[in-house]
Amino acid sequence: MELFTPDFGLVFWMFIAFIILFAVLAKWGWPVILKNMDERADTIDKGVEYAQQAKHQLDHAREEAQKYMEEAQAKQAEMLRDAAKMKTQIIEEAKQQAGVEAQKVMDAAKVSIEQSRKEAELQFRNEVSKFSIEIAEKMVRTQMKDDAAQVKLVDKLLDEIENN
Repeated sequence: MELFTPDFGLVFWMFIAFIILFAVLAKWGWPVILKNMDERADTIDKGVEYAQQAKHQLDHAREEAQKYMEEAQAKQAEMLRDAAKMKTQIIEEAKQQAGVEAQKVMDAAKVSIEQSRKEAELQFRNEVSKFSIEIAEKMVRTQMKDDAAQVKLVDKLLDEIENN
């Protein structure tokens, strides 16, 4: 039963030991604990402040990224417009070049056709003149069967040569 009802001396020495322990802790223990707690509080405050700064920087970075995205989209749209203009211009130039080439081909075809027509005309004239000569030769042979007609023709041709 002594454990449940301690003597006055035991309580007194326990009280003295408690006071000494309290004084030692108050002198050396509590300042260290309080200092560590203050440091921890400062660290937490700095962490919160750092987190707020990081959030602010993240928000700023998001705004900047959004701005860059808008700029990139504007540049992309401008590049697409320029590409469309270039495409239209290239198509128009190709059409013009095709028109010029077609005109050249048509002009060459016209020249070729005209040349072929002239050659055919010349060939036709040669054939006609050949037929005319053959007909004239046959007519002259029939008309020149007698000697008097031959002499008369030769005299006439010599007179024409002398006059020229």
